Amino acid sequence: MALINLHLLLLLVLLQFGLLQQVSSIGINYGTIGNNLPSPKRVAQLLQSTLIDKIKIYDSNPEILEAFSNTGIDLIVAVENSHVANISASPSAADQWFATRVMPFIPATSIIAIAVGNEYLTTDDDKLDHNALLQAMQNLHSALLSRGLNRKIKVTTPHSMAVLASSFPPSASTFATMLLPTMTAIVGFLADTGSPFMVNAYPYFAYRDNPTTVSLEYALLGNATAVHDVKGNMYTNMLDAQIDAVRSAIGSLGFGNRSIKITVSESGWPSKGDAGDIAATPENARTYNSRLIERAQSNKGTPMKPKEIIEIFVFALFNENKKQGGTSEKNFGIFNGDGSKVYNIDLSCQFCSNNADNKLGFGEKGSTVSRGPSVWCVAKPHADDKVVQSVIDFCCGPGGVDCREIDENGGCFAPEKIHAHASYAMNAYYQMHGRNYWNCDFKGTGLVTFSDPSYGKCQYAHQ
Repeated sequence: MALINLHLLLLLVLLQFGLLQQVSSIGINYGTIGNNLPSPKRVAQLLQSTLIDKIKIYDSNPEILEAFSNTGIDLIVAVENSHVANISASPSAADQWFATRVMPFIPATSIIAIAVGNEYLTTDDDKLDHNALLQAMQNLHSALLSRGLNRKIKVTTPHSMAVLASSFPPSASTFATMLLPTMTAIVGFLADTGSPFMVNAYPYFAYRDNPTTVSLEYALLGNATAVHDVKGNMYTNMLDAQIDAVRSAIGSLGFGNRSIKITVSESGWPSKGDAGDIAATPENARTYNSRLIERAQSNKGTPMKPKEIIEIFVFALFNENKKQGGTSEKNFGIFNGDGSKVYNIDLSCQFCSNNADNKLGFGEKGSTVSRGPSVWCVAKPHADDKVVQSVIDFCCGPGGVDCREIDENGGCFAPEKIHAHASYAMNAYYQMHGRNYWNCDFKGTGLVTFSDPSYGKCQYAHQ
């Protein structure tokens, strides 16, 4: 107990003085509109040896959900635009979708959000009913609420920048007039449920369409000459200005005092474009995405909110050769379909073991690597026995933990004490779910430790 408390005290001291750097998560979009892409299982193996710890997909592909089980990588699944109307039809329709498409993979696969549609309100499809979007989101939230999963899994929807009437100056930005009723209702839902506002932000398009008026360095996240906002904020890159434009639009609806985090659900730069597209080059793509990853890891906010960390999902993991649209639409990927990199970009993970010689290509042989420094979850020594027993029952039942090791003939049966058995089960559950702090809460009975609690033949799982 004393050793555990000592390690916890050390952790708190390091956090207090900034000696233990908090590293923001890096997400990436995993699209599959191609006929030359590797299997989801192979993709999962690749990403475990990189700094990518979240992926966003555009459906609920069961093969992908299965492949990412027990990897420590979080997933955002999606309801396709064409299915939103069905899910909005009734709570039972949403419940059935969740029960059949998502629930079978929980808890082994760490699903943290459901993206309802993609740029649903600004798509060219006239058949999409704007009112269906919010109703679908509410129905899915009800399905999560009924299962007690609403804190773990959030419901949101990614928007394009076209939902704004204008994006500059950022401090004066508002939502498009025709979308105001819908956006007010959606933002209210996000505020009430603690879900992020997702925006797909692409400085590339602004530069491509206006190369004579937009600075390339400003679009490429470089430290360009600052662009001044009327409220006095200075912007050295377009992405920050786009994020703050969304922030202002949210505030203009009267939600300025509500806590609504903004997530950049897509941002990237293509390596190839159609004839005349001077912006889409491998060098520009490498520069933008390298800086985007650095931006995501910096723990910095924007000029309007410098301390609010912005979660970012890079677009995209692969070039997709069957995607509709021009050449650039098919060439946003960091990787080609054969697993080779389109351009040189550092995705190495400093905390991943066995990574020194990993070239991060699909042709490389190698075993699954560990993600992050070793930490474990154990039961607090003086936690209430009844609560601890309920935790064991959960972990070894609905929680999906294999608890044979704490059965009578198991290696962790002795000592036959409830807190020892609980520690084994709690830690197994914690490791399965990517070692997020909330996965070691267990009604306040769990404690994270840097000391390996293994003993004798009893080996505690760790990553």
